[in-house]
Amino acid sequence: MSAPLLCEGRVVIVTGAGRGLGRAHALAYAAEGARLVVNDLGVGLDGAPGPDSPARRVVEEIRAAGGEAVAHGGDIATTDGAASLVRAALNTYGRLDTLVNNAGFLRDRMLVNLDEEDWDAVLRVHLKGHFLPLRHAAAHWRSEAKAGRTPEARVVNTSSGAGLLGSVGQGNYSAAKAGVVGLTLVAAAEMRRYGVQANVIAPAARTRMTERTFAGTMTAPDSGFDAMAPENVSPLVVWLGSAASAGVTGRVFETEGGRITVMEGWRPGPSADRGGRWTPAEAGDAARRLLTEAETPGAVYGAE
Repeated sequence: MSAPLLCEGRVVIVTGAGRGLGRAHALAYAAEGARLVVNDLGVGLDGAPGPDSPARRVVEEIRAAGGEAVAHGGDIATTDGAASLVRAALNTYGRLDTLVNNAGFLRDRMLVNLDEEDWDAVLRVHLKGHFLPLRHAAAHWRSEAKAGRTPEARVVNTSSGAGLLGSVGQGNYSAAKAGVVGLTLVAAAEMRRYGVQANVIAPAARTRMTERTFAGTMTAPDSGFDAMAPENVSPLVVWLGSAASAGVTGRVFETEGGRITVMEGWRPGPSADRGGRWTPAEAGDAARRLLTEAETPGAVYGAE
């Protein structure tokens, strides 16, 4: 007898699901029995409108394999677009169980060349584009819980190694992805009482965003295991979005190839307390002593 499907009967929204990681996530959820709302605005790598609808193509793939899916082409970084995304799940399937926030694009610049428009555009899509779908989904789940129908709801947000460690030439992207982590920790704390779990992944995979920025490490091999294939990330995302992940919330996972790492984040390290105010020179001396006892932080991506 075959094993039961991990997401049988669950309704899952995946944003930015027309290509790359989002597409891989949507197909993986469908393979585990989920019904999908596939969101993609169909924009280019820089956020400019594109000529086609990648969301519809993914929906066709899912339906051709015997699954259920609908496309949503709204802008989830607007209140109306995010609200319509949640309504699409509720109107089509009558429920919502999992939200996977994945949409984003790049406008890389060194800080001295990073203008306000490029800063705002990337923060808008990555950070606001996480917040607004989360807000509308959370409001629905809270209403369900207050009506006595506490859900087994899941949120999987997408950060990046750039958000955890920084990345040269990606000040806007790194700031947005660090903000996603903070947002997720708040959601996990606030929404636990309503049956909602929220976690973050920081994936490394070949996508439109990474295959140019990190071309040397993202090229697919001629044979053997393709460590940078986006499909390698999706199994963890599917598990986090399923009822099987009960009790796991407020955590950050790095995932790349066949490796999964639980990130331990900011935690207290070496400390000194003199019981009174330091002078600047004394504070500096204390800081240098403590740094000799502290762990060396991870390298900033792209640093020489």
